[in-house]
Amino acid sequence: MNPAQKALWYIESHLAQPLTLDEISGIAGISRFHMVRAFAAATGFSVMRYVRARRLSEAARALANGAPDILSLALDADYGSHEAFTRAFRDHFGVTPEMVRATTCLHKLKLQEPIVMDSTLLDHLKPPRFETGKPMLVAGVGERYNHGDGVGAGIPNQWQRFHQLVDNISDRVGKVAYGVCCNGDDSGNFDYIAGVEVADFSDLPREFARVRIPAQKYAVFTHTEHISTIRRTVNTIWNHWLPASGLKAADAPTFERYDENFDPLTGNGGLEIWIPVAQ
Repeated sequence: MNPAQKALWYIESHLAQPLTLDEISGIAGISRFHMVRAFAAATGFSVMRYVRARRLSEAARALANGAPDILSLALDADYGSHEAFTRAFRDHFGVTPEMVRATTCLHKLKLQEPIVMDSTLLDHLKPPRFETGKPMLVAGVGERYNHGDGVGAGIPNQWQRFHQLVDNISDRVGKVAYGVCCNGDDSGNFDYIAGVEVADFSDLPREFARVRIPAQKYAVFTHTEHISTIRRTVNTIWNHWLPASGLKAADAPTFERYDENFDPLTGNGGLEIWIPVAQ
């Protein structure tokens, strides 16, 4: 297992929480010494430098969107004061937070985007089982992505926001969580919703995205490794298994299914990937 991939997933999914090198190394299952060298070899960054760059970049986006409270942004980025945050922001970008908020402009800033996780093909993929899925209503935190922008690089952070807001989702059904890909277009854009099944949309707060999943035949794959390697499994399904299977993908949402065995803190426990196939 690649420890840098584990570290990247953990950083992105816990970006708004306190992070230490010891904690990140522990999640990756290696020593601090090993973590520092493995992460630098894979990304070109030290671990905590990447954390700082990502936090400051997310803060810059919030400022450009008009965030009114700089102190709250400072605390979210793990700075103890407005002054410490301003000093770090100016050292990193060459401008103050107030200037970015006033100009609402990011194009001159060198933002640190999430580093894309490994998507090389697997040598072996366990054959799927086939199921007919029931119709479902799924509600949660939605974002729009493009396949050309490094698929899923922002998804771990999206799941963090989901876990912060999930208790506000009304009429929840069961304890399973779903990561739904839907509403794709010919330009490679698609919606990803980190959500849960609900009984009804009528009382759902407007901040939440929603998608109706129809009854559909699925090929169901089990991903047993760490969540950071999910792109390898997904890529192998679409670029190796599906062409070789003689089946055709149906025009319907695909989704990941996370049951109670999955641990969102460590990324371990496994999940299922449901691919819709034509009848």
